[in-house]
Amino acid sequence: MCLIALAWQAHPRWRLLLAGNRDEFHRRPSLPLARWEQAPIIAGKDLEAGGTWLGVTDAGRCSVVTNVRDPRDPQHGRSRGLLALDYLTGSADAVTHADALLATAADYRPFNLLTFDTRHAFYLGNRPDARAQAVTPGVHGLSNADFNTPWPKTRTLMQRLQAWLDAGEDDEFAPLFSALADPQVYPDDELPDTGVGLERERWLSSAFIRGEHYGTRASTVVAIGHDGRGLVIERRFGPFGRPEGETAIPLVAAG
Repeated sequence: MCLIALAWQAHPRWRLLLAGNRDEFHRRPSLPLARWEQAPIIAGKDLEAGGTWLGVTDAGRCSVVTNVRDPRDPQHGRSRGLLALDYLTGSADAVTHADALLATAADYRPFNLLTFDTRHAFYLGNRPDARAQAVTPGVHGLSNADFNTPWPKTRTLMQRLQAWLDAGEDDEFAPLFSALADPQVYPDDELPDTGVGLERERWLSSAFIRGEHYGTRASTVVAIGHDGRGLVIERRFGPFGRPEGETAIPLVAAG
């Protein structure tokens, strides 16, 4: 998952509203969004390492992970996707989990992690050092840099999510999927310098990335209500952005 905008405790119906794109190599094997037989979670599955990039539970937990874009930073350690999986299948609340993860964050490849329960939300990362930050009510964004780093595509997706909120939208998610599908490439003077070269920065600057070998693999909207009910919708894509299906799974309030 490489681009996320979220609204936390900022909507009369939805405790959490999240829209995100997962960008990955097309050759990396994965399974689509589904209820897992071996764990009480709803998520896609990375078949290479066994974790997930985004998942939820009927108990109102949600977790999303992205990498940190820096080719100079060695990709050593445990898979990032295990972070999301461990949180979703664990029993610790977001506060307790955040405190515990600080001690082991250095064991993982460079990551950004978002965790949500019914009351709290956290951003956690391990670059340059392990850190945890409570997510405040409102609209936030994350890509492959620090939390709320104003990369152009992150800023734009946050603005479009805010416009969705301001319009009083409730269960019409088409505008969010439209924002995730945005192919806009931003001017050179607005692009970050993450060490991958200007041409690649341009290509990666759009919300939706099309490529033969690498690109946006999934666009996902998560809506979790204050009453515990909700919905997760995933749209999947192949090389050059070819549509490969859609899955929508309702959340059933636990208890």
